[in-house]
Amino acid sequence: MKKNSFRFIVGTLFIMMISGVFVGCGQNSNQSVSESNKKEVLGSITAAGSTALQPLVEQASKKFSEKNPDASINIQGGGSGTGLKLVEEGSVNIGNSDIFADKALDKTKSKELVDHKVCAIGFAVVVNKDVKIDSLTKEQIQKIFTGQITNWKDVGGEDLPINVINRAKSSGTRATFKDTVMDGKDEKEDLGTVQDSNGNVEKSIQSTKGSISYLALSYLSDEVKKNVKPLEIDGVEANKDNIVSGKYKFWSYEHMYTKGEAKDLSKAFIDYMMSDENTPLVEKLGYIPSSDLKK
Repeated sequence: MKKNSFRFIVGTLFIMMISGVFVGCGQNSNQSVSESNKKEVLGSITAAGSTALQPLVEQASKKFSEKNPDASINIQGGGSGTGLKLVEEGSVNIGNSDIFADKALDKTKSKELVDHKVCAIGFAVVVNKDVKIDSLTKEQIQKIFTGQITNWKDVGGEDLPINVINRAKSSGTRATFKDTVMDGKDEKEDLGTVQDSNGNVEKSIQSTKGSISYLALSYLSDEVKKNVKPLEIDGVEANKDNIVSGKYKFWSYEHMYTKGEAKDLSKAFIDYMMSDENTPLVEKLGYIPSSDLKK
């Protein structure tokens, strides 16, 4: 009996040892599969284009790089048209744009690009703080930007010349302004001055008496509003609630275009831009998550 008990105990221990070896091998195997499926986020990409989207891309890229220290995101401006042209040529990895690609490129080239609507942004018609009006109608804005109205007294303000500050033709903000506020009418080309970015428009409005232009809401911080005044259009304020409800029309989606499907680092960064993790930053900077819009 004692011998049989001894043999039973030894046999049991042997089986337990063998089972442990196989379990360990299984765990190591599973770990290896898991590690092999986990892709490293590394490398370097360049995103260029829309200056309206640029503040969000810059701040999001910093947070993304903190999570992925081997990844480098280079951000450039230049306007939506430039961003679309560069990504189509393959000069950059991502083209940032306020407009759809077929608005700036011919149909053949635009079909090569894949659109990623990362968020939306509203825009406001803005004036220098010395302009003593708070609202304009679409008709009044159209007449100002086509040169038919040249003095603020003609729209209820003081006797002060109107200084128009426009955007370059490559600007997606200008294209959105033309479509939504100008009703397709062309601005007078030789009227006023032209600036190549939202940032430069902001500075020019602050320093030019009697000036008028338009800016992305992401640039209208409380500090900027001390010198730059956003106007209502037809009595409707430029804000998220009015955009989402459809009352305010001067807004656009913000696109990140890639040539073909986004891959590797480009895909990882675009996914991060559209993630729930990035949503608080989107809202903090004055953008609107795409999920909030029903259009």
